[in-house]
Amino acid sequence: MLTRRAFAAAAAAAILPARAAGAAAKPSPFGRTPLVIAHRGASGERPEHTLMGYRLAIAEGCDVIEPDLVPTKDGHLVVRHEPEIGGTTDVAHRPEFAARKARKVIDGESVEGWFTEDFTLAELKTIRCRERLPQLRPGNTRYDGLEAIPTFQEVVDLAKAEGRRAGRTIGTYPEMKHPTYFAAIGLPLERRLHAALKANGLDQADAPVFVQCFEVGALKTFRGLCAAPLIQLMDAEGGPADLPGLTYAEMSTPAGLKAVAAYADGIGPNWKMILPTAADGTLAPATSLVRDAHAAGLKSHPWTVRAENVFLPPALRRGADPAAHGDVGAVYKALYAAGVDGLFSDFPGLAAAARP
Repeated sequence: MLTRRAFAAAAAAAILPARAAGAAAKPSPFGRTPLVIAHRGASGERPEHTLMGYRLAIAEGCDVIEPDLVPTKDGHLVVRHEPEIGGTTDVAHRPEFAARKARKVIDGESVEGWFTEDFTLAELKTIRCRERLPQLRPGNTRYDGLEAIPTFQEVVDLAKAEGRRAGRTIGTYPEMKHPTYFAAIGLPLERRLHAALKANGLDQADAPVFVQCFEVGALKTFRGLCAAPLIQLMDAEGGPADLPGLTYAEMSTPAGLKAVAAYADGIGPNWKMILPTAADGTLAPATSLVRDAHAAGLKSHPWTVRAENVFLPPALRRGADPAAHGDVGAVYKALYAAGVDGLFSDFPGLAAAARP
């Protein structure tokens, strides 16, 4: 396990050959930047992680669609934000699966519900998706029950097919969810994902794909398997679940970013790490994080910009309804002005419209 001291020491060490300073940058397969990354699809307008949501995101102009990956009992990669699926499917209303309800500890947190690793793929395909935030996004509930949980392969196939239809490259941005937890129960993610990318011709450095994770060890393992671009996710608080002595705040310093550059191609920070909220509720000037990341040779893809008032700084809210849309355009424009290489949004159409 990498300690805080070891991680800091890595910042001063030589960068891996594939990340060597001065190495020629590969041209982007997408043709333009900053990238619009559809967070779980057009999840502000359709239930998240559904094929209909991904199709809408592409129609609205996104460059990349994001599937979060968790395994099934029989080892398939399926697309859910978390292994617990009670909040995003109708499994709780399926009497045939009532006995599957369980309580588990994931990354130190006790979670109760139904978990993908307790179902075969065939069983999961009988379950239907539903809106995760019905009180904030009631319009999305009209699509409840229409689709099954997609596999990662289905999302890759959709990206390729819709890209051909649109005449442009559509990338995928899979996230390895809780890799330490899944490795501990005999369902490690890294080799499964590598095999899927290789089978689809997405295992090269210039492939239209980014592999992301909040943990460090999984990305380092993946780097040894695959040349596909890797993104180290970061939050405004806490740290990697696999390195309890390290914080994301330390990783986002210039020294920490140099250490990240030894195994990854970019960072995915919480957007508030780039645009803090000032004391008066407005957006404060951008921090140096994007500049520091670029200085370390890293791309910056902040997450996740949402349009609803509840997710915006007070000064950008419009009215008192938490679900009403505020001035999200100000966030998009400020992030683009800060020099980000792409951003995640639940509303990819709005993000694309605001792009310079």
